[in-house]
Amino acid sequence: MTPQTAPLTERRFLVPLVLITSLFFLWALGVNLNDILIPHLKKALDLTDFQSSLIQTAFFGGYFLAALPAGWLMRRVGYKRGILVGLLICASGTLLFLPAATSREYGFFLFALFVMACGQCFLEVAANPYVTVLGPPETAAWRLNTAQAFNSVGALVTPFIGATFILSGVEYSREQLAAMGPEAVELYRITEAEAVRGPYLAITALFLLVAFLIWRTRLPEVREEAGVELPAVGSIWAHGNLVRGVIAQFCYVGAQVGVASFVIRFAQHVLPGTPEKAAAGYLKYHLLGFMIGRFLGAAVMKKIPAPTLLTLFAAGSLASAVVAINSTGALAIWMLVMIGFFHSIMFPTIFALALDGLGGHTKLGSSLLVMSIVGGAILPAVMGYLSDTRDIQTAFIVPALCYVVVFHFGFRGYRRTVTGLPLDDAATA
Repeated sequence: MTPQTAPLTERRFLVPLVLITSLFFLWALGVNLNDILIPHLKKALDLTDFQSSLIQTAFFGGYFLAALPAGWLMRRVGYKRGILVGLLICASGTLLFLPAATSREYGFFLFALFVMACGQCFLEVAANPYVTVLGPPETAAWRLNTAQAFNSVGALVTPFIGATFILSGVEYSREQLAAMGPEAVELYRITEAEAVRGPYLAITALFLLVAFLIWRTRLPEVREEAGVELPAVGSIWAHGNLVRGVIAQFCYVGAQVGVASFVIRFAQHVLPGTPEKAAAGYLKYHLLGFMIGRFLGAAVMKKIPAPTLLTLFAAGSLASAVVAINSTGALAIWMLVMIGFFHSIMFPTIFALALDGLGGHTKLGSSLLVMSIVGGAILPAVMGYLSDTRDIQTAFIVPALCYVVVFHFGFRGYRRTVTGLPLDDAATA
């Protein structure tokens, strides 16, 4: 059965699929508000680009450290209980934003983000593979792209929330701040820091509400079948498509997070004098393209094989990044906006292709793929350093190189191998 003829899911899995898909929407709020926090806390706490990029380091560092414990927990208690644990940890992290805003200690903000990210890691370790097994294996990539499309809806909504409730639109140059006097500057910093309290309190309530709904709903515990089509191997590292998928996912997430983190800074660099709220508008367009790409990609994947589509989108990302780096003005920023569209299908497609054929290794493989999200902790910091030492436009060389790795994975690296041999050869070896 081909993706064109296989159903998206079975009737018995429809309600669980809808409920789990709602998680993809929810965790987009936590991830994408970071792109607003970076310029906001840079202003509120007087940070450099490198210091503000540590927001992503703390957040995706939490993903990295929580991934293996999350996979272990899923194997012990199942998907439902693991998801509930993740939602409660998320709520604890978002609640910590209240005392962080009061103290205005940057380290406290980073700790709150770290805790929230640990919870979201539990959600991703559970939800991504859970979606792939809620239906025929032939449509796993299609199903995951469909679920991830709703994640992109949350990503699109988030900048509107951030621009409305967090960004004040009040900006002062260093000269203006020096002329204001210490008391006026202190009041300005306090007002800006406390702007995060309301939005994160509302997100806390959402996490708790969804936890209650899942607790009251019966979710089937789907167990992956043993990998009977693969030769018995002692180590998960024998699956070449997983190893290459982990590397590709590291690069993709680093690129995706890095680009979104610095869209506002990039716009203000290539279009000098652009106010922060106007620059945030380009982030909205970037994420609108991301959402359109997710829905369009899920539809097109019924006709075009997932690896082929991944290769094409990686090539589009690379071309857009090269133009953005080497041009100026509106063209440069619109190329950056266009990258959002090409990013759209990468994460779920890499995830599904890397898990293909893992059988009983699926949950551990999912943990490793989620650990690779640490790329979002490392590569944006590299971009921040390059921005401080060179300029923000030069820093976009980093995601451009990442797209080369993703292109290779889509072109040939996704092919299943065991102990270094192609699958068909390994089966007869």
